[in-house]
Amino acid sequence: MKKLITTLFICMCTCLYVSAEGYQVNAQSSKQGGMGHVGTAMKLGAESMHFNPAGLGFLDKQVDISVGVTGVFSQASFEDKTNNYKHDSKTGTSTPMFAYAGFKIYDNLAAGISLTNPYGSAIDWGDHWNGAHLIQSISLKAFSIQPTVAWKITNRLSVGAGLALMFGDIELNRAFLSSAEFMGTLPQELAAKYEGVTPLGVSLTGNAGIRVGYNIGAMFDINDKFTVGASFRSKVKMKVTEGNAELKYASTEVRTILDASGAIPPLDQAYFKSELPLPSNFNVGVTYHPTNRWTVSGEVQFVGWAAYQELGIEFFPAAQFSKYNQAPEKNYKNTRIYRAGAQHALTNRMDLRFGAYFDQTPVKDEYLNPETPSMNKLGLTAGFSFRPVENFSIDLAFTYVTGFGRDGSYTDTILLPPYSDRKFGGHYDVHAFMPAIGLSYYFK
Repeated sequence: MKKLITTLFICMCTCLYVSAEGYQVNAQSSKQGGMGHVGTAMKLGAESMHFNPAGLGFLDKQVDISVGVTGVFSQASFEDKTNNYKHDSKTGTSTPMFAYAGFKIYDNLAAGISLTNPYGSAIDWGDHWNGAHLIQSISLKAFSIQPTVAWKITNRLSVGAGLALMFGDIELNRAFLSSAEFMGTLPQELAAKYEGVTPLGVSLTGNAGIRVGYNIGAMFDINDKFTVGASFRSKVKMKVTEGNAELKYASTEVRTILDASGAIPPLDQAYFKSELPLPSNFNVGVTYHPTNRWTVSGEVQFVGWAAYQELGIEFFPAAQFSKYNQAPEKNYKNTRIYRAGAQHALTNRMDLRFGAYFDQTPVKDEYLNPETPSMNKLGLTAGFSFRPVENFSIDLAFTYVTGFGRDGSYTDTILLPPYSDRKFGGHYDVHAFMPAIGLSYYFK
């Protein structure tokens, strides 16, 4: 029973964090979405609050407002060639959004506030598939409110800083018992009826309280052609302090059978808490203006995933559940994301953009599972802006993300005696489509 409860909650907490990692959505601007999401060394007005707060110091409008949303349509596939088994996830959809408002206070001082949705994912493998004991579906939403201030020290140098207030929620569904495990407990006359059916699932929900991080940066014009920039976003430890679990039976008959066995612990009477680190990000970039109509930019994003070495889990009421506290090792590795993009002012009313990025995975082969089928990814982007009037812009972008197919496995413990280890592995592929639309308006 101890291994049953421990395994369940370890899987739950892993999903909460890893989904944020596996789907760390860089979709905080429709304009920059068309340029490979570069922006560390670009003067983006209010939108600089996310990419590099120092860019806000170069704001040349009294008020700059930008809002938008991205639709992320992702799908994953799994194949176990040894057992000739294939399965595709249902198309998951998430809608990260952003809103920025920047204000020029003095010629050399600007401030603003932003609302972004940097973590948001949805994946649904279905209730009845071979990996249901690891994951059926998951939905994650995380938001950041960031007040920001920037100071242009000289005409060429600016620095900026923002305070990031993070909050969010999670919903996870997974099988408590697999169909095969349940079959072994049934009389022969009922086995055929429930073959291939997940008898018992668990729905896990939790809200993370507000946590505080920071975002700082500097930007410098080397000359009229070249600009360099650097920014750092701090690690934030999200806390779930009172997560809940709800058991879901396939039928009343199944519940009667399982209740009679005495094998199901009273999970709806337990709560859990855990700290989940969101990694730091350090970005360095350079922008080049070969002509008045062309802008080319590139950058490297260093993601501090090594902060995720283990996952501490505490259960309460402590008198009943503290003996199940765990700290399993995860041993993630730091990664890099390489980005490049270009913008061409086709006319005075229209800008064209295109770009690409390469995103490394921090997940080692022995930790790869369907909760987040993480792998190296390539993103290709394109977009444009149209200004029907001088101070109003309609911004559109499209991103296609494809994963480099990967083999891996994950080992967990069967939830029934003799509690032996089992390995679930195979070949994973992922891809996603990300259309985005934004509107921006400024006051001189």
